[in-house]
Amino acid sequence: MIERLRRDAGQAFPIYVVMVAGLLFLVFAFFAVGKAAALRNGSQGAADAAALAAAQQAREEFEAPFLASLPEDLLDLFLRAHAVPGCSAAQGLAAANQADVNYCEPIPGGYRDRIKVEVEGRKPVDSSVIPGTKKKFAKATATAVIEFRCPKWKAVDLNEDSIRDIFFFTCEGGEMLEIRPSSPPPWSQVSKILYDVHLVDN
Repeated sequence: MIERLRRDAGQAFPIYVVMVAGLLFLVFAFFAVGKAAALRNGSQGAADAAALAAAQQAREEFEAPFLASLPEDLLDLFLRAHAVPGCSAAQGLAAANQADVNYCEPIPGGYRDRIKVEVEGRKPVDSSVIPGTKKKFAKATATAVIEFRCPKWKAVDLNEDSIRDIFFFTCEGGEMLEIRPSSPPPWSQVSKILYDVHLVDN
């Protein structure tokens, strides 16, 4: 009887080894999947931050051409045909989130410009149980919009010299804004009223 029990135990041992090895493999596989998901989330956060930073920079750089267009009443022309700067700010925010910008694409759209950014995380998945993950890095894209919020405006020529002296803007939600091109308010005060910056689905 003792001999038989020993034989049974000896036969069962390889099964236990295989089961334990399988469980360990599953644990490491789940860990790799979880790590990949975490890295993907981190890259998405970096992409979002980079796109928003680029859009906010573009809004800041609109100051000179926007204000220059007012005296000659060329604002509508500026809004419909203008360059969209801003990509230099994207890398700084991506780097702060452990990622690098693969590309940053400004897309002019008149009253609604977009900036699309793709980033790649700096940390690889690097799983010992999933081949090819040592050089696998998480990528993510994000698109930010710079949207003009004040599509209705009225220009007033006080001196009748064909130069517009005051612009009255009616913005979304009924908000009113007055800008005198000869003495404009600080751009930091009016830019967030004139332009909204937010993320949109890619």
